Amino acid sequence: VQLQASGGGLVQPGGSLRLSCSVSGFTLDQYSIAWFRQAPGKEREGVSCIRRTDGNPYYADSVKGRFTVSRDNAKNTVYLQMNSLEPEDTAVYYCATGSYSCTLISQLYTYWGQGTLVTVSS
Repeated sequence: VQLQASGGGLVQPGGSLRLSCSVSGFTLDQYSIAWFRQAPGKEREGVSCIRRTDGNPYYADSVKGRFTVSRDNAKNTVYLQMNSLEPEDTAVYYCATGSYSCTLISQLYTYWGQGTLVTVSS
């Protein structure tokens, strides 16, 4: 099982980015996929997940209405569209899998990607 996150970068407040999580070694209907983030000096925070069975999403309150998670089963890729970005969204973003449930409890995820840095600054 491998995951590779990409798409991070520098964006101004109010801007948008789309992160991608390319997976291999399993299919997206086998495990749920979650996005986490960790800002400097802060604990890891769950952002969003997408359920393996039907693709239903779940969002943390801090990103609800601004972020959208989706998947392309044919490409084995999960996306995180981030709009209306705020400086508080600055963090390294990780995708993770290994959980059957769509949950933002990090301990339930076995496999992690390497992370991609998102910086929101003017």
